[in-house]
Amino acid sequence: MIDLDKAEKEFIKYSEKFNLEESHLKRKQLHSLRVRDLSREIAQKMNLNNEEIQIATLIGLLHDISRFEQFTQYGTFRDSQSIDHGDFGVKILKKDDYIKTYIDNEKYTDAIYLAIKNHNKYKIEDGLNPKQEMFCKIIRDADKLDILYEAIDIFYKEKDIEEINQSKVNNKILSRIYEKKTINRNEFTERGKLIEVLVMLAFLFDLNYLASFEIVYKQKYINRIFQRFHFENEETKHKMQQIQEFLNQYVEEKIKG
Repeated sequence: MIDLDKAEKEFIKYSEKFNLEESHLKRKQLHSLRVRDLSREIAQKMNLNNEEIQIATLIGLLHDISRFEQFTQYGTFRDSQSIDHGDFGVKILKKDDYIKTYIDNEKYTDAIYLAIKNHNKYKIEDGLNPKQEMFCKIIRDADKLDILYEAIDIFYKEKDIEEINQSKVNNKILSRIYEKKTINRNEFTERGKLIEVLVMLAFLFDLNYLASFEIVYKQKYINRIFQRFHFENEETKHKMQQIQEFLNQYVEEKIKG
């Protein structure tokens, strides 16, 4: 139904219209390709049919298509300082029926749009049918999994690591983690790289599928992230060790059912 090789070539062609010598844009191109692969892996492990696996894979490829235009126009990936990149992605795909370059069957067009629109929201909108909601959950899982991967190999320069190591932990945010809740950073006026790390780790509580938890466990994402930091404040060090153990236990419980 979908020529995924052709879709990849079209996506590469689209992204190459922008300055990929800019490392942030190149990172988004590679992120999209990895999320495509993660979406496919999750869908396959869910035993979806071939058509559904193809749709999930395509959504993974296209979920961040707006990032190139966003950064080019505004110089940032922060939606709060520019545009909502989920909504803008839908706008790009709808313009001149650009979506038809990737898929010529309109059966799943609305599901694709809804998944891209909802992938970056704090929560999925209400009123979706089960299949639409499923595609939203798959892309949200895949996107978060790759963000965790980027926290191991890409995020945090030397000055960021230094700031994190010297930070004190925010107990209100820790309480949200122990409640197994995601963190809406807009609820907190405090800013800093350690808070960003905790917000990202709380993504674990928004994962939906066994396959996603299995990836976190197999790739040792939690421990590999914590290994990057060496907290100087003893209280923070102790509390972060407890959080690490808590998150590992949470993932193991999800896998064991």
